[in-house]
Amino acid sequence: MSDEIQRVELYADYVCPFCYLGKNSFEQYRTQHEVPLEVDWRPFDLRSGKRNPDGSIDHDVDDGKDDQYFEQARQNVRRLQAEYDVEMAQELAIEVDSLPAQQASWYVKQEYPEQWAAFDEAIYDALWQDERDIGDEEVLADIAETVGLPAAEIRSAIDDDGLRTELENRFLEAQRRGITGVPTFIAGEQVARGAVPPAQLEQLLG
Repeated sequence: MSDEIQRVELYADYVCPFCYLGKNSFEQYRTQHEVPLEVDWRPFDLRSGKRNPDGSIDHDVDDGKDDQYFEQARQNVRRLQAEYDVEMAQELAIEVDSLPAQQASWYVKQEYPEQWAAFDEAIYDALWQDERDIGDEEVLADIAETVGLPAAEIRSAIDDDGLRTELENRFLEAQRRGITGVPTFIAGEQVARGAVPPAQLEQLLG
């Protein structure tokens, strides 16, 4: 493979367990092949159809996901945990709202791009390893401090209506591109959907 850096667009939402598993698979692929890759995170809101005008989640909205759906999801998470050798403290995070985390992450991506990857990983770990509520502003401020980011700026970013509008426009852009689920990996004209194994990522990026 050429030493030229490849750019991979990754549509993801922090509350999606398959995004966490997919990132682990991606890192396994990158470690095994030592390929120079640049990840361009694209935010995606899995809860967009359940949001009130103020951005809060209306949990009473019927999105067609019943107990059977969630049990199947848990089984799939357990299967992929075993396949990718990934420990997780919880299998689903149904009650957690990722919008504040996505807004904070979007701010960091633009203002502190060199530290974004560490912040991104820390948010995932906080939710899936430590069971912390990444919808909580103080939790996100604490996460930011652990990776050397100014907590005050993260608090301000979460409360910034203009930044939220920008983020919502990114969500709409994802819909226009036909992104219907996450994770979705895009490299050039090639697309891989779901928490695919390293071998499938090799086909995508090879």
